[in-house]
Amino acid sequence: MQASSTSSSSASAVFQGVWIPLVTPFTAHGVDGGALRRLVRHYAAAGVDGLVVCGSTGEAAALDDAEQLAVLDAVLAEAGRLPVVMGLAGNHQGHVLQRLAAFGTRPLAGVLAPAPYYVRPGQQGALAYFQTLADASRVPLVLYDIPYRTGAVLDTDTLLALAGHANIVAVKDCGGSLDKTVALIAHGGLRVMAGEDLHALSTLCLGGSGMIAAAAHIRPDLFVAMDRAARAQQLEPARRLFHALAPVIRLVFAEPNPGPLKAWLARQGLLSDVLRAPMPRASAALAEQLAMAVAALDRQFPAQALAA
Repeated sequence: MQASSTSSSSASAVFQGVWIPLVTPFTAHGVDGGALRRLVRHYAAAGVDGLVVCGSTGEAAALDDAEQLAVLDAVLAEAGRLPVVMGLAGNHQGHVLQRLAAFGTRPLAGVLAPAPYYVRPGQQGALAYFQTLADASRVPLVLYDIPYRTGAVLDTDTLLALAGHANIVAVKDCGGSLDKTVALIAHGGLRVMAGEDLHALSTLCLGGSGMIAAAAHIRPDLFVAMDRAARAQQLEPARRLFHALAPVIRLVFAEPNPGPLKAWLARQGLLSDVLRAPMPRASAALAEQLAMAVAALDRQFPAQALAA
């Protein structure tokens, strides 16, 4: 089912700015729905442009199908007009299509789909897989190019071919190739969202449309300010914000994501520091380093002063 070019253009316009791939709060017994809804309200108030549910930061692989839908519905109930994208990872195409059909009954801005992991289908297999998903989807497809998680490299030519599908509108770019990023932006067929947080400003300056940034869980207002400054061609303040954020970004990914994020969010009282095995909690040493780095960031850019 391909969308018209007009509806495709309208759908792609939403994929810009700062999107947060939400963590999934847990208790010892299950998903913490109250904490999840609190997070949505917190980030909506911070001015982010969209939310991604059940991505890798959301520990989607540790959630069964029913839990994933429950998480999605809780987020949608709080998101209001804030656009929401649902993660869709898997390597059993029939099962993926079943889940896609269920997601299509929700008011989503799109689904975020990586290549089928582990099976390494090659370029033709990956092309056919994404085209099948895009044909079947009731909502736009966002490609997730992340070879270090899937084991499947998506060549530039493959991504450009997929850009010709009317229902494929954007890419979360974790491909690890500046040449590929430049080619995708220059082509213009897909909105290019930085998926590596340290590449966010460079992607914006090259003409990318935004970022899906896990580290934006911390001081989302500064990520939004950096994005807005870059769009306004105010490069000096954008650079100043980026360099202030960079130490925090590095620490967020110094141990397996989302362990460091959950440690910091727990210190803020937003959730419990609970992850599902085999994902480990952040070490106490890293949690302390991250807290100190955020405190230094807060001293440089106090939240109240920024809002004023």
